Amino acid sequence: MKDTSKMLSTYTLGHLELSNRAVLSPMTRTSAESSGKATAEMARYYARFAKGGFGLVITEGIYFNYENSRSYANQPGIADDEQAKSWKPVVEAVHHEEGKVIAQLMHGGALVQHEDFVSIAPSAVAPVGEMLAEHGGSGKFSTPRKMTNDEIQYVIDSFALAAVRAKEVGFDGVEVHGANGYLLDQFVTDYTNQRTDEYGGSTEKRIRLIVKVLHAIRAAVGLDYVVGVRISQGKVNDFHHKWAGGEKDAEIIFEQIAQAFPTYIHTTEYKAFAPAFSDSQHTLAALAKRYSKLPVIANGKLGEPKKAESLLENGEADMIAIGKEALVNADWVHKVKEGKPLKPFHHQYLEPIATLRKEEYA
Repeated sequence: MKDTSKMLSTYTLGHLELSNRAVLSPMTRTSAESSGKATAEMARYYARFAKGGFGLVITEGIYFNYENSRSYANQPGIADDEQAKSWKPVVEAVHHEEGKVIAQLMHGGALVQHEDFVSIAPSAVAPVGEMLAEHGGSGKFSTPRKMTNDEIQYVIDSFALAAVRAKEVGFDGVEVHGANGYLLDQFVTDYTNQRTDEYGGSTEKRIRLIVKVLHAIRAAVGLDYVVGVRISQGKVNDFHHKWAGGEKDAEIIFEQIAQAFPTYIHTTEYKAFAPAFSDSQHTLAALAKRYSKLPVIANGKLGEPKKAESLLENGEADMIAIGKEALVNADWVHKVKEGKPLKPFHHQYLEPIATLRKEEYA
């Protein structure tokens, strides 16, 4: 299709040669074994998107330590060698379909929907909103315990170790989950971070943990391995949050992140094509490109091909990530290329629980 030529063009991300600029967005599916191991069904699920034409697949958030990083029951992990090995069939299945796959590394922080441990966060501030019903939660979140500096360092070290495990089992890269209200985003967010030490106060200090995590991962995996970071304003429990400092905050955040040498930044907004702030005409993706000078993946209501293509043509993003629309169109890329109609997504598809359906891995 002429109006999607940019999206369907090849792209080089770090050392990865991608067949197009369409990315499967990370989506929580809570379909792992209770032990946190990935399953055969998950391998078939992720492979379907590569077979359907997506040049790059990003996994759901993967927890990386047993002490306090897991958010949800049946969330997959990479906290030890056994969990890591369980991902090998997933990687191989995606590669068999000639796709590339990146592991998203995630610490839930205060957003914990189980009682296996006391949650931790930058400050002892209860998350706003309620637990996510589609991931098995109900009621208010518990108040987390404020992290010590030793615990912060442990999180940094755990991110780096998880990245090494991901590299060893064949993932083509890792993505640091610094978005959507989880731990790293809790440090960035002013009202959840009330610390007065080196990690709290100004925006420069609140972004420091993400920067340190990226530095630690880069040191552990080397300069050639793909390392990305996902950034958002809104959260799963606070959808409409905006950075108080507006574009100035964006400048600080993206410039600081760039100094840690990630391969790319992945921005996610409710509408990726909408201005990030009321007093600015720029999207968050465009601001990330301007201030980081890095490749940018944009996510948020881009399932309509023309909207996705427009963002790429305007130079506001280098790649686009498709989420929920891909759940009902695993062959989204092929359909766009061939001009075939796309199935509409309805939220009822994720009810009562957003776990894998048989048709998604058959």
